[in-house]
Amino acid sequence: MTITAPDPTAVPKTKGPLRRALDRFFENRAARAGLLIVVPILLAVSTYPLWWPFSPNAIDLRAINKGPSAIHWLGSDGVGRDVMARLLQGGRISLLVAVCSVAISIVIGFLVGAVASFGGRLVDGTVMRFVDLAMTLPPVIFLLVLASIAGTGIAPTILVISLLSWPVLSRMVRARLLELRERDFVVAARGMGAGLPHLLFRHGLPNCIDILVVYATLQIANAILLEAGLSFLGLGIAPPEASWGNMLNLARSTVVLEQYPWQWMFPGAVLVLTVLAINFIGDGLRDAFDPRSDLN
Repeated sequence: MTITAPDPTAVPKTKGPLRRALDRFFENRAARAGLLIVVPILLAVSTYPLWWPFSPNAIDLRAINKGPSAIHWLGSDGVGRDVMARLLQGGRISLLVAVCSVAISIVIGFLVGAVASFGGRLVDGTVMRFVDLAMTLPPVIFLLVLASIAGTGIAPTILVISLLSWPVLSRMVRARLLELRERDFVVAARGMGAGLPHLLFRHGLPNCIDILVVYATLQIANAILLEAGLSFLGLGIAPPEASWGNMLNLARSTVVLEQYPWQWMFPGAVLVLTVLAINFIGDGLRDAFDPRSDLN
C-alpha cells in the first residue's frame, strides 16, 4: 500500500463569485425564512383553481357574511363570495401587477442610467436633469394624479407604478457604469468602434446584474404595497376583480370592521406577511452581492 503525498504546488479550488453569493444568502436566517414564506404563497396563488372548489366571483346567497367553516375555510363576504378564493385570486393579481411594473421600471431605469453614463457629457447632463425633475415630484401626489388619469384596472395600475419607480434605479445604474466606462476593456471596446448598444448590453448589463436583482426584489414588495394602497382608495384594481387592496377596502365600513373581521383580517395578514418575507429576501440578496462580505 502506497501513500501519495499531497502536491504542494497544487492550487486549491476556490468558489466563484456567484457560488459565494449564494452561500452568503443561504447563511442568512431571515432570507431563508422569507423563502419559506414566499414559495408556498406563490404555489398557492398560481395553482388554486386546481384544488380549491370555489371561484373568486361565484355568489352563494346562502353564505352571505358567514364566518369560517368547514366549507368556506376563511368565511364569505357580503354577497356570498368565498374569501379564500378571493384571497388567492387577489394574491395572483397583486403579484402580477408588482412583477410586471417592476420589470417595466427596470427596463426604463437601466436604459436611462446606462445611456446617461455612456452617452457623453451633454447626454449625461440632459438625462440626469430629467431624472432630477422626476425625483422632485411628490411621490404620493404624483401617484394619485397618474392613477386618476390612467383609470382603474390591471394595465393602468401597472403603468402608474412603473412610471413612479424607475428614477432611483437609473441613478444607481449610472453610478456603477460611470466607474465601469473607465475600465481598460470598455476603453478598448470603444476604441475598436463599439456602438452604444454593444456597450450597454455586452458590458453594462452584466456588470449591473447584482443591482438589478436586489432592486427588483425590494421593489416588488414596494409595488405590492402601492397596488394595495391604490386599490384601497378605489384607484387601482376595481371590483369585482379581487386584489388584496380592494379586499381591505371593506374595512372602511364600521359594520364589516367590527362584525365580520375575517373579510379584511386575512387579506391584511397575508399582505403584511408577503411584504415582510420579500423584504427579508431582498436584504439577504443585498448582503450576498455585497463584495465587502468576503472581508468578514
